[in-house]
Amino acid sequence: MKKVVCFGEVLWDVFPNYRKIGGAPLNVALRMKSIDNDVSIITRIGDDEDGEEIMGKIKDLGVCTKSVQIDKELKTGDVSVVLNHKGSASYNIHFPRAWDAIEVTDCAVKLVKQSDAFIFGSLVARNVTSKDTLHELLKLAKYKVFDVNLREPYYTNEELIYLMNEANFIKFNDDEIFEIAKALGSKIKSLEQNIEFIANTTNTDSICVTKGRHGAILYHDKSFYYNGGYRITVVDTVGAGDSFLASLIDKLIKDVPAQKAINYATAVGALVASSEGANPNITDRIGELLRH
Repeated sequence: MKKVVCFGEVLWDVFPNYRKIGGAPLNVALRMKSIDNDVSIITRIGDDEDGEEIMGKIKDLGVCTKSVQIDKELKTGDVSVVLNHKGSASYNIHFPRAWDAIEVTDCAVKLVKQSDAFIFGSLVARNVTSKDTLHELLKLAKYKVFDVNLREPYYTNEELIYLMNEANFIKFNDDEIFEIAKALGSKIKSLEQNIEFIANTTNTDSICVTKGRHGAILYHDKSFYYNGGYRITVVDTVGAGDSFLASLIDKLIKDVPAQKAINYATAVGALVASSEGANPNITDRIGELLRH
């Protein structure tokens, strides 16, 4: 069992007819916990009913909450989610919210120092308080996993470059990597060449790019590994990338061979996309999908 710390936003994903707890770091944390890891989350919620309900759900699902901070002024995070006819999501991420004001605490410092993996995204850096806290904690982590999550207008190229240079592992989707590679000066059109370009430019050992229904590509130890995806019926894509990342990092930090790791992670991501919400129970279906 590995010690994993996730840092960043927790919130309510509010769909037209229902709502579920979410936020990429929380989605990753919940999936990491479900596959046998000791998981903590560093975040901040409001002193309100929404925050109290999130805290209860996180505890019930077994993720450590001792570094969940309570804000007396800012509300618990919430996001309005709209799904198109293909199940793809668009988001209205409300600002400011409690997770914009995460502070450095002794508890957070201790957790990060002891972690086998510290997982963070770019969205939490949209406000200076949480961004400064992230920068401080990155100095302490042994293995840093950066989940790029571009949500306009909440990112700058300067901050993305800083976080990439800090990371040991970076996850993009295929749109994100081309946008960021271009910002770094790449004129290359090949996906593989852009992955190598970013790896060399930022001195990053491992890079993964998700390609939606076409699977994913992993660059690890200077080699490429591929999975072409699994045929499923998409219900909604919310949280699919987060579960993919959690499953991939779980396998890599447990020294599973890279090809087996990306096969497993792609299967998990597909199963989440074929279910409602970001954190469905898919344990009983993974083996069957991997056999096909």
